[in-house]
Parts: sequence; structure tokens; C-alpha cells
Amino acid sequence: MASPEQNKQTAIAFYQLMFNDCQPAEAIRCYAGDEYIQHNPHVADGKQGFIDYFERMQREYPGKHVTIKRALAEADHVVLHCHQHWPHDHDYAGIDIFRFDEAGKIVEHWDVLQVIPAEDKSGNGMF
Repeated sequence: MASPEQNKQTAIAFYQLMFNDCQPAEAIRCYAGDEYIQHNPHVADGKQGFIDYFERMQREYPGKHVTIKRALAEADHVVLHCHQHWPHDHDYAGIDIFRFDEAGKIVEHWDVLQVIPAEDKSGNGMF
């Protein structure tokens, strides 16, 4: 069984490969389990839905980039707090939650995204 720290490193590697390196099929091959349950309503369920979505995002937003600001792991879940840059669109603050199987493979994903506002009344920023 993979440790929470191992799962955290896997989630970071997965995100880097699929988002920044634009290799979603390779990310799925390397880091996903037998199933991949998707909770993002804009992405079809399963591995192929994930691959199709991020291949399309690569074509529509060349130069997209994510910076992971923090990663938290507990038991079989990892949370990434990220700054997503989408050229010619908005920047987003995102939270991604991954569930891992006993072999340390990603089997489920949830996320929430918020456009980073131009004005920040708190003065504390999103990160």
C-alpha cells in the first residue's frame, strides 16, 4: 500500500505530465488505476474522457500552465491547491482532490475552480 506521501508525489507528477507537459494519455497510463471516476461536469467519466478533454485543451489553449502552491495528503486522498494559467482566458485558483487505490494509482477525481479576481478586498490573495 502506498503511503500518503507517495500518493502526494504521484498526484504532483500526474498533474505535471498531463497539464504542463501536455501528455494526458501518458499521465493516465503511468498514474491511473483500473478505473478513473471523474466528478468534473465538463469532462466525460473514465480514462478516455479525461484524455479527450485535455488533448482538446492543449489545442485550444497552447501554453496553458499550472503551478502547484500546496499539496496535502491524508490516507488515500490528496488535495492540490493550484494556480492555473489559461492563455487568452482567465487565471484560476483550483482545488483538485484525488483518491488512490491500494496500489497507489489515481482512481477518482473532484475539482473546484474559481476565476482569480482582478480586485482582492482581503489583500491576502488566492494563494
